[in-house]
Amino acid sequence: MRLKAAAGRLGAVLLVTLMSLVIPTPAARADQTRDGQWYLVSLRIDEAQRISKGEDVTVAVIDSGVWAGHPDLKGAVLPGFNALGNGDGRKDTQGHGTQMAGIIAARGRSGGRGVLGIAPEAKILPASPALSALVVADAIDWSVEHDAKVINMSFLVLEGDVLAEAVRRAAAADVVLVAGSGNDGQGRRSGYEYPAAYPEVLAVGATDRSGKAATFSHTGPQLDLVAPGADVTVANGDPDNEYQRVEGTSVATAIVSGAAALIRSKYPKLSAAEVVKILESTATDKGAAGRDDTYGNGELNVVAALKAAGAAVPVGPGSASPAGPGVIAGSGGDDEGFARLAIVGVGVLVLVGAVVALVVGVRRGRAR
Repeated sequence: MRLKAAAGRLGAVLLVTLMSLVIPTPAARADQTRDGQWYLVSLRIDEAQRISKGEDVTVAVIDSGVWAGHPDLKGAVLPGFNALGNGDGRKDTQGHGTQMAGIIAARGRSGGRGVLGIAPEAKILPASPALSALVVADAIDWSVEHDAKVINMSFLVLEGDVLAEAVRRAAAADVVLVAGSGNDGQGRRSGYEYPAAYPEVLAVGATDRSGKAATFSHTGPQLDLVAPGADVTVANGDPDNEYQRVEGTSVATAIVSGAAALIRSKYPKLSAAEVVKILESTATDKGAAGRDDTYGNGELNVVAALKAAGAAVPVGPGSASPAGPGVIAGSGGDDEGFARLAIVGVGVLVLVGAVVALVVGVRRGRAR
């Protein structure tokens, strides 16, 4: 790998980049976990999971590794990648990667215990560590080679040509790329704005319980979408402290990655670009009308996105979406699409009948 020689001097960067996207709060007890996942209610995840649970989709989590032994992640974590050749990514050096993996695909436990992921039947592919542009580029390439359909990047690094090229390759390989915008606060700039600032990446900011932009959430023209990210209970990578209360755009990023996994699972014929377009176009508008630098295209609406995906899915092998390439037919789902077609069909029959009656009437008039 390109990265082993760089490990020593870059080791401190991991903590900086990861902690810039998540802010720890006091530890949570196991019986508080679902209450702390308040976004499950606000995003109507129970309704979304009646449509899709993320089965047969692999989500790469480029981060600090993922603790595969967490009770809520058993069976969810695949053997992964460590850029430094130290293991297979299924140990967590910071706890952060496990937090993100749990938000995306935690299985939960009986009786409503433990955390529940957005896509609880998806698989997690851990890739670590997120040290620098060079390391992340290797992790992206590896994730693409191992069939990741979504890549979650809840970190920030400085821009690098090698990273930009890896991002472009992943996008060309039909992978949904999701990254956090950062916790520098509104209107501030740190220089650490990548990979979120790349045009191929869905850049995510955070909202609080009231649906307003979180005060810590990074804003700007690169922002595409916002999702809940404040005061959330997550699965932690520390065996002595299985749950933690955190906030940050990391949380929001993982929620969006989970939503992308739901769509890719239920509607695998949709391209990555179409999935991103659907997530953006169905978002609940916030702030100024239309896209703005505080909320991007709006706050994630998982149920609306799934219904729109159902309406936009190709109707046959090699065919385009019913509304045309790259066009979302609507947000009402399959039933609404069929209803529209029925209405159009009835309208055509009525029109044909009227024309026939008119012609017959004219001929009779002439016969007289």
